[in-house]
Amino acid sequence: MKTFVTGATGFIGASIVRELLKDGREVRALVRSASNLANLKGLDVEIWHGDLLDPSSLRQGLKGCSVLYHAAADYRLWTRNSDEMYRTNVGGTTAILEAALESAVSRVVYTSSVGTLGNPGDGNPGNEETTVSLADMVGPYKKSKFLAEREAERFVALGLPLVIVNPSTPVGPWDIKPTPTGKIIVDFLKRKMPAYLDTGLNLIAVEECARGHILAEQKGCPGRKYILGNTNLSLRDIFRMLQEITGIPAPKVRLPYAPVLMAAWLNEGLSRITGREPLIPLAGVQMAAHHMYFDSGRAVRELGLPQTPVTEAVERAVEWFRANGYA
Repeated sequence: MKTFVTGATGFIGASIVRELLKDGREVRALVRSASNLANLKGLDVEIWHGDLLDPSSLRQGLKGCSVLYHAAADYRLWTRNSDEMYRTNVGGTTAILEAALESAVSRVVYTSSVGTLGNPGDGNPGNEETTVSLADMVGPYKKSKFLAEREAERFVALGLPLVIVNPSTPVGPWDIKPTPTGKIIVDFLKRKMPAYLDTGLNLIAVEECARGHILAEQKGCPGRKYILGNTNLSLRDIFRMLQEITGIPAPKVRLPYAPVLMAAWLNEGLSRITGREPLIPLAGVQMAAHHMYFDSGRAVRELGLPQTPVTEAVERAVEWFRANGYA
């Protein structure tokens, strides 16, 4: 029996595919006609052409598959048309989970985000049970993922054996877009980071994040959430780590939050007129108001999530970006 993977051409999805192949699993990857297949090049996977917005392609694609990994998502900090993001992240999730329920798969692993979870905002880490509501979500990406997670929970109530994983901030190779975090690394390598904001992230190696998905399939409890994270670091400490790895000086100037927020609002307004992505995404600045720290203890205890030093993951990311001409 095969394993069906959505989002297989993306950063996390491609790493899930690689980890599944390491385990000797047969993989069928959902791919849109316009998808960039670079992350699947040379991999022994079955390509299934379809779309989350085409339910018949999902039902057909799941035939003969016993497990579903739903890692596909529209991940952008800015979009001119948020309806597109909701259609993919909420509507697409509903469609694939309906198909999975009809196909009677034995297990589903749904890739959510720590962005859907509560965060104390005072530097203390949030966890799977921290109080949160839709009103706490900043921007269409987080709102749409929050609603998609509610859909996943609804399907659990209908009997779908689904486990939710909430990745923090994965780093490593194959970040082809790159993700917002990957772009921070690329901009640092290009010496385009003259200053920093007082914020923080939880980093995890993308390979260990992918392995956490497989552990969730094997050991996770349906309906339960698991944060796939590792180390909480301030942005200043991340830049210091990059300085040690690359020899490039870390920025020393800390920017005050209010002027950056004002600039982001102005950028947002201009982008809505021009249709061009803002240089300073408003949602990113608003998220940076709090240290996005999280506690992955549940995944470590219950799943055995690996926790190797994140320095190694950042080193691999730097090597990959340089080797592939990003910097």
